[in-house]
Amino acid sequence: MRKSHGFARVRRRRRHRLGRALLLLAVAAAVAGAAAVVLRPGYGGAPADGATRGGTTQTRWGRLSALDRVLLVKVRQAGLWEMPAGQQAQQRASSPRVREVAGMIMEQHMRLDADTRATAERLGVIVPNQPNGTQQSYLRELSHKIGADYDRTFVLRLRSAHGQVFSVIAKVRAQSENTEIRAFAERALKFVNTHMSLLESTGLVTKSALH
Repeated sequence: MRKSHGFARVRRRRRHRLGRALLLLAVAAAVAGAAAVVLRPGYGGAPADGATRGGTTQTRWGRLSALDRVLLVKVRQAGLWEMPAGQQAQQRASSPRVREVAGMIMEQHMRLDADTRATAERLGVIVPNQPNGTQQSYLRELSHKIGADYDRTFVLRLRSAHGQVFSVIAKVRAQSENTEIRAFAERALKFVNTHMSLLESTGLVTKSALH
């Protein structure tokens, strides 16, 4: 009996490692693509505001509004710059805690990004494949920082960005008539809350970042 239990544990560990490896591979292309986009002046692909076009439409989950589409755009774009930023911070940040937080945020954004794309597909919403102009400027800014200055810039930029998307998620959760969007907003809100707490745990979030 002990032997069979041992084999079962080994199989479970192998499945866990395989699942995590597949998740990392699935998102690697998106991370690399986003990083490449912001480091060159010209880029192609879906327009950054693609999913905000159009009025209210009817779906099997209820009415889908323009604000519902905006939510999917904002969360998708958040991942498109925060995943490469987190990947970079794991290598460049001088603080061990900042490196640890960056890794956790990157991996959680991988899961959230997959959820965002799947939800958008179910609802027939086209989401961007690149960060917006401001987010691209953040990535360029980070690429020129080093040491403690890098740590502060990384934490404050991400904390501010999470505060902005938090308000959009909360508004959509309160107003949306679409049950699929409301469920997605709840899931996204949990990630954003976690990320803000992680960033604050570095001790680098200043008073100005809270406004």
